Amino acid sequence: MAAGLLTGLVVFVLASFVGFEVINKVPPTLHTPLMSGANAISGIAVVGALLIAGPKDWSVTVILGLVAVILATVNVVGGFMVTDRMLEMFKKKEA
Repeated sequence: MAAGLLTGLVVFVLASFVGFEVINKVPPTLHTPLMSGANAISGIAVVGALLIAGPKDWSVTVILGLVAVILATVNVVGGFMVTDRMLEMFKKKEA
């Protein structure tokens, strides 16, 4: 069991590092359109985290699943708010 935890931790750290590097390389003009596309991925993360957090017994997995649901939901809602604000900038203003 400790080997599985260590493997998962290594994958998490590597994925976090790669994700951080990829996001930093995106120019600011492309960040908002890409964010709206990333909302779909976060939506999938919410569904997966709900499946993990589903059991009624409390364990580390259930708590991490709950944290994942909360963070992914914040990401989805924030992404849609930013996208909506961006789209408002392109509407014609009435005089």
